[in-house]
Formats: sequence, structure tokens, C-alpha cells
Amino acid sequence: MIVNPAAGEGRGLDDFPLVSRLLREAGVAYEPVFTEHKCHATELAVWAVGQGYRRIIVVGGDGTLHEVVNGLFIQREVEPHEVLLAVVAVGSGNGWVRSFGLSGRYGEAVRAIAEERSFLQDVGVVSYEEAHYRQSRYMVNAAGIGFEACVLGRFTHLQNKRRSGRLRRTLCLVRSFFRYKSTGVKVWVDDRLVYNDLLLSVAIGICKFNGGGMQQLPAAVADDGMFDVSLVRPIHFWHVLFRFRYLFNGGIYRIRHILQQRGGRIRIESSPEIPLEVDGEMLGGSPVEFEVLHRAIRVVVGERGD
Repeated sequence: MIVNPAAGEGRGLDDFPLVSRLLREAGVAYEPVFTEHKCHATELAVWAVGQGYRRIIVVGGDGTLHEVVNGLFIQREVEPHEVLLAVVAVGSGNGWVRSFGLSGRYGEAVRAIAEERSFLQDVGVVSYEEAHYRQSRYMVNAAGIGFEACVLGRFTHLQNKRRSGRLRRTLCLVRSFFRYKSTGVKVWVDDRLVYNDLLLSVAIGICKFNGGGMQQLPAAVADDGMFDVSLVRPIHFWHVLFRFRYLFNGGIYRIRHILQQRGGRIRIESSPEIPLEVDGEMLGGSPVEFEVLHRAIRVVVGERGD
């Protein structure tokens, strides 16, 4: 069990005794290890597989899950899908668990772990530019490019200063909206140029939810071998304000400024460079390429998993 004590503004540590008790009552034996710094969960995942563990529980948020998944692809002991991966969500966003019927209820997550209800889901390989070098990561949920990454960057900065919370996330969203400038962007889907104009933001995902519960990719299916893509054209604040509910209830494409695309390979170029976040983690920037690995990891899901 890889525990991020800092997840959810300290809930990873505060709620660990409760999660432990629920696991014991469910008859789940485990060995807890705690992350101590950024990317430590990746190191711990590699270590665990090397020690012979084939079941890993993540107690953390989307960022912790992202690190563990990358660890599964770094290690060379077994194929990643041979490890059963489960999540007890204690983070601030928890977008991934929403797609698999686990919400944020610890009892529900522990029950799914005990019953080992599993699902083979797709994984994205993301190639991006950082410090003038091409780098790559594995994506398990969703990525944001442009405005969305800018919002996350501001919120992460506040978190590092111990100043966060739902209200501050909303404030980051509003302030960024008025300060961020749409950029000239080209988007290719399966080698076909589908967009070449000013763009505010792009969401690309395996799953439906990101950004603290927003459903920016409502048609995404986690094992269809395709990315869902939402392209947000320049939009006036009033258009968002009066349609804000569509960002959360699956009706996002009813906003005419938002376009939908689907494909197995995505390439995005921009001038100037725009920022990138993957699974809630700030990475580099454009140009960015995405390629899907079909049904590449095995995860524990809830009874109402999508």
C-alpha cells in the first residue's frame, strides 16, 4: 500500500488509520509504505514489483496514481497489466475514481479491493517538451493543455504555500480566465489536421473527469483504444457563466464553442509554447504527442464502474 501523506491537504495521513481499519476488517493484508517526496511513489512502485508484490493499493490522489502507473511501466519484472492496481482516493481532485464508480467513499473502495473487481483500461503515452528536451510520461486519466494547465499551475503554486481549498481553486479559474490569452494551435488526430486556429484549451483523456470533478470528456470509454478530445475555442466569460453546469453534468458539447474529436494518436503544436498538465501534474509544454496503449493496466473498479 503506497500512501501519500500529503494528498488532499494532509488527508492521506489523517485518514490513514481509518483506511487501515477498514482494510483489516475486510480481511485485506497489506504492507504500508509512505511517500517522502515528489516521484517517490514511482520509486516505491518499482521496488514493490521487484519484491514480488502483484497487488498495489494507492492511498492518494490522481497525482499519486500517475506516479505509481509510471513506476509500473518503468519496472522490467513483469508486464504492467500483471499487477492489480487499486485506489483509495484521498486527493483534492480524484478525477480517475469517479469514472470507475468509487467516488470518495473509503468503505466502497475497500469493498472493491476485497472483491478484486478488475478492469483492463487504456493508458496514454505523452511526449512533450521540457527544458529543451523531449520527454515522455504515461497517462492514466486525462491531460490539459493551455488554459486548463495554467489554472492548475496557479492552484499548485498556492498549495505549495499551504493556501488552497475549493474556493481558491475557483478563484484560480476566474483569474486565469481573464488573464490567459488564446493561442494559435494546430491539432492533428490520427495524422489528419483537424484544427488550425486560436484555441483557449484542450482536454485529452482516457477517462471522463478531471479538474476537480469537471466532466470535460463525457463520451470517453476507458478501454476503446481511443482518446477523447475536447477543443475549447475562445469564449466570452458570460457564455461560460450561464452554461457552467454543463462542465459537470456531461453536457459540455452543448456549448457551441467546444468541439469534440476522437483518435488513437494526437499531436498538438502551438505558437508560442503552451503549458501541459497530465493527471493533475504539471509537466512541460507543446509540442505534445499522445499515443494510446490498448488495455495496458488492470485496475480495481466499483460496482457502478463505467
